[in-house]
Amino acid sequence: MTETVKLKSPIDGSIYAERPLASDATINAAVERARAAQVEWAATPIAERGKYLLAMLEELIGMNDEIVTELAWQMGRPVRFGGEKGGVEERTRFMVEIAGAALKPVPASNPKDGFRRYIKRDPLGVVLVIAPWNYPYLTAVNTIVPGLMAGNAVILKHAAQTLLVGERFQAAFDKAALPKGLFQNIVMNHAQTEKLLGSGRIDHVNFTGSVAGGRAIEKAAAGTFMTVSLELGGKDPAYVLPDAKMDHAVANIVDGAFYNSGQCCCGIERVYVHEKVYDEFVDGFIDLTKQYVVGSPLDQATTMGPMAQSRFADLVREQKAEALRKGATAHIGMKVEGDRAGSPYLGPEVLTGVNHQMSVMREENFGPIVGIMKVRDDDEAVQLMNDSPYGLTASIWTTDTDRAAAIGDRIETGTVFMNRCDYIDPALVWTGVKDTGKGGSMSAVGYENLTRPKSFHLREAI
Repeated sequence: MTETVKLKSPIDGSIYAERPLASDATINAAVERARAAQVEWAATPIAERGKYLLAMLEELIGMNDEIVTELAWQMGRPVRFGGEKGGVEERTRFMVEIAGAALKPVPASNPKDGFRRYIKRDPLGVVLVIAPWNYPYLTAVNTIVPGLMAGNAVILKHAAQTLLVGERFQAAFDKAALPKGLFQNIVMNHAQTEKLLGSGRIDHVNFTGSVAGGRAIEKAAAGTFMTVSLELGGKDPAYVLPDAKMDHAVANIVDGAFYNSGQCCCGIERVYVHEKVYDEFVDGFIDLTKQYVVGSPLDQATTMGPMAQSRFADLVREQKAEALRKGATAHIGMKVEGDRAGSPYLGPEVLTGVNHQMSVMREENFGPIVGIMKVRDDDEAVQLMNDSPYGLTASIWTTDTDRAAAIGDRIETGTVFMNRCDYIDPALVWTGVKDTGKGGSMSAVGYENLTRPKSFHLREAI
């Protein structure tokens, strides 16, 4: 009997989709097709590659109504938010637009008579994208689009929780008439993925997921000399200064903490507020959080759906219980139908009286719970923001740009925000430090990570 992958919907626990695992022969054939197609693709002009990518984008946008409903069933995001179309379009168009300049050969900085010297960016070959379920289109497109634009072939292994996303990408590329073999969606389990990584036939892997998953990726790839890009855990902080525009800060940090049920790579999980505005901020934060409507993501009135899996919700419940045992105060206590151990449904929660001896302030929860701490000054805020094994983003809320930049220089993080959070700007590299991982996507730097430098040192005949 063929082994299958089952997608259990968080809406009602039903099996929403089931797909057979690819056989070893199927995986091997896919890699061979990718490698053969990539050779010709690498010789295709960048502008021509861009036409295929933009055609794929149009096909994907045309499927959005169906995609929005599928996302609700697969991972619980409310239909009222319209899926991920906007971000996918912004990132795709930008990365296609800058490809020519980003991949253009760079002349040596010190010209010499009689020589032609430059550095060229060559594609790596076959790129494997291992994408997560929380933003299944956005996280995948971050590497799929620049990977193909850079002249690579791309194989996508999507999360079991979002099986249908890979099929949507495949259908969009097929309708765009991308040459066969350049993009392939394959259903694999962990063991098959690790075997493929260790085979030496993959040139680059991009993985977004847990720290444990990242370690497994590096272990599987050890000795192959392939390049590895990892975006792993996060515990992103926000710091609210006394001069912050309070209404703006409250509204955006609440959204940054609870959008997508808190299941955001760069969502706000901990907040530090200057003592001068602590009470005002906390009061506003609690009032706005109480306005969330938790329920079926298929209902237009719902602003927070279930978490993708029950075990994720149970982790949030455990963190809350531990914090309360250690003296924290919970302020929301929203009554949500179906909220019980073993259920993916639970309401947002705001905790005060927290400290860094509590897991809610130290360990990633990836859910709708946030702790708020009072701080005396910038030094204490920076010390606490850096007291974490992770470093993806940090946001600073102030009207003083110079002060924000100075504080940002002291924070161990991949991105410093001022007066915004939970956003990827495709013109800036998306990267992390410490246990959040390594490598980077988006911007021209993203192209550097998907190519290898090749030097040309050409001397004219004497």
